[in-house]
Amino acid sequence: MGFEPYAYKGLETGSRDVCYHVVKQNKIFFVFASALNPGNAEMGQHLVTHGDGVKDIAFNVEDLDGIMKMAKQRGAKIVKDIWEEQDEFGKVRFAVVQTYGDTTHTFVERGNYKGLFLPGFKKPLFSQDKLLEKLPKPNLQFVDHIVGNQPDLQMENAASWYEKHLMFHRFWSVDDSQVHTKYSALRSIVMTNYEETIKMPINEPATGLKKSQIQEYVDYYGGAGVQHIALNTPDIISTIRMLRERGMEFLRVPDSYYTTLREKLKTSPVKIVEDMNILQQLSILVDYDDNGYLLQIFTKNMQDRPTVFLEVIQRHNHSGFGAGNFKALFEAIELDQAERGNL
Repeated sequence: MGFEPYAYKGLETGSRDVCYHVVKQNKIFFVFASALNPGNAEMGQHLVTHGDGVKDIAFNVEDLDGIMKMAKQRGAKIVKDIWEEQDEFGKVRFAVVQTYGDTTHTFVERGNYKGLFLPGFKKPLFSQDKLLEKLPKPNLQFVDHIVGNQPDLQMENAASWYEKHLMFHRFWSVDDSQVHTKYSALRSIVMTNYEETIKMPINEPATGLKKSQIQEYVDYYGGAGVQHIALNTPDIISTIRMLRERGMEFLRVPDSYYTTLREKLKTSPVKIVEDMNILQQLSILVDYDDNGYLLQIFTKNMQDRPTVFLEVIQRHNHSGFGAGNFKALFEAIELDQAERGNL
């Protein structure tokens, strides 16, 4: 995906229990962790239950004491209370709270920390793969949103958790009367912080003729968890071309989607700047309202279980989440579900 090794923490840097590899692309950081010793029950149990998945979503914060005081007063489950770590570049303060399922949020108060990533992390010790330098560089800029799937009738509880404990508010929502196919449906609420810089959509399955892809996720993940991470790009066409060249696999959208889309756009005040033929060729979806539009595409699952995947998104004056595409997305996923015998 064009990420580069950025930081490392392991035996060689003095971390005796867990090894961390950090990869970076512009403002996106993924941290991959693995246990160093036999018998690490927390990490081992998480892998047995969920397979590969997102354990923690970290937030940069300015007032850790205030956030934790509020979270405690309102009854949030504290996984680890405030602690600090330091090295020669300064100190960083942390705390961890429990959100939906086994997912956690780490609050990171960096203050004036001047180091590479966090205390204890060094530059990667391993040589960069020379082949990567020769591949085209996709332009993924920042995390646009992170979606959490819930078991049926748990969406409202999860959304309320963000309202109550982190003082988020509701930004956007759809229900199963708006988002459904012949077989399956979903409900979704998007939660956001006060500044509306963090977007956390919360999904749940709705009753349909067959198994929803949300329910399939919950079944295989073993409960609530992160379904996908959306990465924002200013130029989705060149980014997807480069990602496909690097071997990324994306969901295919039937040509009928674009036939219908072209007809609908004839009566819309919004004009799509990109070439529709190229969008169709690359299977990029379009959603729009009277003010703007977004372009989005979804990868296939990133692991053997049909759970976590990624999204690439480009926005043109449009702050929605592709409700107009949910039906087409569901139909594309249902084709894969049928192949897996899970529809």
